[in-house]
Amino acid sequence: MNKERLIRMAWEDRTPFDAILEQFGLNETETIAFMRRELRPRRFAAWRKRVREHGSLKNREARGFKIGVFKSRMQRMDGSIKG
Repeated sequence: MNKERLIRMAWEDRTPFDAILEQFGLNETETIAFMRRELRPRRFAAWRKRVREHGSLKNREARGFKIGVFKSRMQRMDGSIKG
């Protein structure tokens, strides 16, 4: 598992938990537990606050947009990270 990629996907508002489940096999609860283990406490608290405030973006069914998936400029078409 590429921990750095998973953390970046979790931080991106427009990446739904469904995408993390598809790529890494972690559901929302497991992703939260992973982030708790991998991030420092203050960073984890900031991430959880952000997810709560922008939660509708992390839930594919609740999002207002259906077309246009965000792809970072650092991300290649095959999903790997430039760098």
